[in-house]
Amino acid sequence: MTRAFTAILAMTALFLLPVPAAAKAAGGFPEGFMWGVGVSGFQHEGHYPDSNWKRFLAARKEKDPYQNSVDFRHRYPEDLQRAASLGVGVFRTSVEWARVEPERGKTDWKEVRYYDDLVSRMVSHGMRPMLSLSHFVHPGWVHDQGAWKNERTIEDWLDFAEFVVKRYAKYDVLWVTFNEASYYILDEVRNKALKLSEVPTMSANLVKAHRRAYDLIHRLDDDAMVTANVAYSTVLNPLFDRALFTEVPDKLDYIGLDYYLSMSAANLTVLRVFSGEYWTIEPEPDGLYHVLHDYHRRLPHLPIYIIENGAGTDDGKPQADGYQRSHSISDHVYWIHRAIRDGIDVIGYNYWSLLDAYEWGAYRPRFGLYTVDVKTDPSLTRRPTEAVATYRGIIRRNGLPKGYVPVKEPARCSLPALLTTCRSLPETPPYPE
Repeated sequence: MTRAFTAILAMTALFLLPVPAAAKAAGGFPEGFMWGVGVSGFQHEGHYPDSNWKRFLAARKEKDPYQNSVDFRHRYPEDLQRAASLGVGVFRTSVEWARVEPERGKTDWKEVRYYDDLVSRMVSHGMRPMLSLSHFVHPGWVHDQGAWKNERTIEDWLDFAEFVVKRYAKYDVLWVTFNEASYYILDEVRNKALKLSEVPTMSANLVKAHRRAYDLIHRLDDDAMVTANVAYSTVLNPLFDRALFTEVPDKLDYIGLDYYLSMSAANLTVLRVFSGEYWTIEPEPDGLYHVLHDYHRRLPHLPIYIIENGAGTDDGKPQADGYQRSHSISDHVYWIHRAIRDGIDVIGYNYWSLLDAYEWGAYRPRFGLYTVDVKTDPSLTRRPTEAVATYRGIIRRNGLPKGYVPVKEPARCSLPALLTTCRSLPETPPYPE
């Protein structure tokens, strides 16, 4: 997730009535609310074939060596059991184009059988698959043809998407076409695969690809749920949304939202995102409440699924202020519940991520419920953090313990609701209200 200052330049180049609250079940959340957890192909699988990101890392020696990440590729049966033991009903991952089609027109059937088994095991554990068709990574041969600045890539990717959808649609998949299109574009710029002047071209081609993929998926599965998840990005959010999200409102079945951080008048630590020091950023869980209201105001007819939310630590060390990952999960869940009580149709929440991962150049930021020390532990032992029991308890009761009050107080002058929160802060009555 490391981002550079080119974020501002690249994204600037792109473009010079309430619904009734859902019925509540025990625990305060709606019946059928989907609790999930996620991983992604490149970040977790290891043993990765030729791709844009393998090329980027070969050229950028200052990054941590990729090694084989946490080796999800060969340890997925036990990792799926860990997820199932949490009680999650959704497991999110990506089907990797570079793995399935390492050369143009050549299908790697060994890797297809891996995904076949991965998806079928999810279902056998009672988990609904959420599958991303693109998570920042494409094959090396696509990189060689100019990737998304070349219109041919649209047709190539749609062939891959059709192959995947035909194979797994029977499993009632929640589909994600492109993960965080804005950051996909930024990574291509930052890694010198895309010029600033070419940013609008990549954006336009992603929009075309998503629109056609949406129709393709619905031809194969009338009842499919399709989105392109968007990353909330504080001051850059209007630009970031325009990379793809705001161009396809008629081709979304739900809003897929990723939320990690926000900004307020008294908290400018979010600017440290440009250095990659995520563990030093002061979290603002109440910002998620305001962001949910914002997206609901814009597209009130669509339900919202929080596809990613997580808390990073520095190599697994405790936070200096004592704010733990379990606090972060509980505080965010509290504010999701508040939004649902306000009538916003939030249908699911995924914690990012099940395991520590390769965070796009570094193993130092740790987000996993299970921590893995890739750099010093050859056995890649999965060790549960304190948040495992917390998240398991939330899922079991379908909500927080009665009387819970957020550890982090609401932020004054929170950017997503600046005028409102400068006048007064939202109250935090004990859960459930």
